[in-house]
Amino acid sequence: MSAESSQSTRIEEQPWPSRRYAWYVVVVLTLAYTCSFIDRQILTLLIEPIRRDLDINDTQFSFLGSLAFSIFYTLLGIPLARLADRANRRNLMTAGIAFWSFMTSLCGLARGFWPLFGARVGVGVGEAALSPAAFSLLADYFPRQVLARAVSLYSTGVYFGAGLALMIGSTIIHLVSNAPPQHIPLLGELKPWQLTFMAVGALGLPIVALMFTIREPARRGVSGVTDAEASSWTSLRAFMALNRKALTCHIGAFTLYGIAIGNYLFWSPSFIMRTFGWSAPQVGLTLGLMMFVLGTLGVYTGGWLADRLTKAGHADGILRAAFMGLCCGLPLIVLTPLMNDITFALIGLGAAVFFLAFPQGLPAAALQVMTPNALRAQMTAIYFFIGNLIANGFGPMLSGLMTDYVFGDPAMLRYSLAIVCGIAAPLGALLLYFGLPAYNAAVQRAQQA
Repeated sequence: MSAESSQSTRIEEQPWPSRRYAWYVVVVLTLAYTCSFIDRQILTLLIEPIRRDLDINDTQFSFLGSLAFSIFYTLLGIPLARLADRANRRNLMTAGIAFWSFMTSLCGLARGFWPLFGARVGVGVGEAALSPAAFSLLADYFPRQVLARAVSLYSTGVYFGAGLALMIGSTIIHLVSNAPPQHIPLLGELKPWQLTFMAVGALGLPIVALMFTIREPARRGVSGVTDAEASSWTSLRAFMALNRKALTCHIGAFTLYGIAIGNYLFWSPSFIMRTFGWSAPQVGLTLGLMMFVLGTLGVYTGGWLADRLTKAGHADGILRAAFMGLCCGLPLIVLTPLMNDITFALIGLGAAVFFLAFPQGLPAAALQVMTPNALRAQMTAIYFFIGNLIANGFGPMLSGLMTDYVFGDPAMLRYSLAIVCGIAAPLGALLLYFGLPAYNAAVQRAQQA
């Protein structure tokens, strides 16, 4: 037996890290993910003042919220993931947090559409370093039977972050809505929305400090070959060819469903404000609390159900749980924007948020289970590359384009939202259903390897 094989065997025989410390790592990573979504989502509550001050329409704004962020978030995700599969994942994530926090603050200095577009690109570049490395790290901290719950808890950062962004943003807007522009030394005159970006960017500094309390764990499930060989393009292509159907259905399904998620996260505040005449502070506090509580509960419930199904012996338990959540959410996603009464609209939106969040952590958890250790970050990045570029990069743009160029009326946003989500979400659920047998076979192959 080679020295490399002996070392790999010793790693596999080592006990898993302390469960208490492993959950501490999840908490720190969740805080980082929450911070990333605050930086990403704060833009949605600032739509109206930015549109007014920079003189842009819904289509241009959807570029800022989707394509500007997603294009480099996805393009750089794969090379950063290859680095994560070979190097220290903790250090890579820490550098990413520091960079995106700086770029968020830089959004506050934008004086026009293109400078703001460039700063949003920078936010995406920094955030590309986080999730692929984080999912890979968690797979080395938790055994398969509890991995879905750990990944789902990490994924609650989406709704923690989105909810906090809306609540923090609405509070700041309420406090400064009638305040005149402020003159900051060296920076010049800044509007309230610009100060909001700078305040939110500063939230990343304590997260950077916390990241240094995380230890890089030993990589499990690696063979006796070198890291470079195990994570090579040849190995990646061979794995993808062997699992072509499972990966196609998996990535396609969650990309389509992600279009609905992206549209709701991006356009819900504007939908309520334009349809029912609510103010930004009202919308921010209400939707923020809804996402913070119901979204978080949905993500955790999805992870809990996936672990229960896996422990019951279902090799496809993770995706089976996701499919259940998708089916329950379909009617709510389509009908909620069509409600004419604010009470029913908010009830429908709360339920929709729960079921949109239900599968949030499950796609990445499913990939970790079926993918060799040395390819996990790269496979996650490929999923993000396709899913985020389409769902988050172009998804919200579909509603913006339809509102501007089909209906020609900002008040018709609700119908654009219903149409886009009513097409994408059912197709995603159908594709996931047809992919379950292939995913089951892929997991069983991984367990036998």
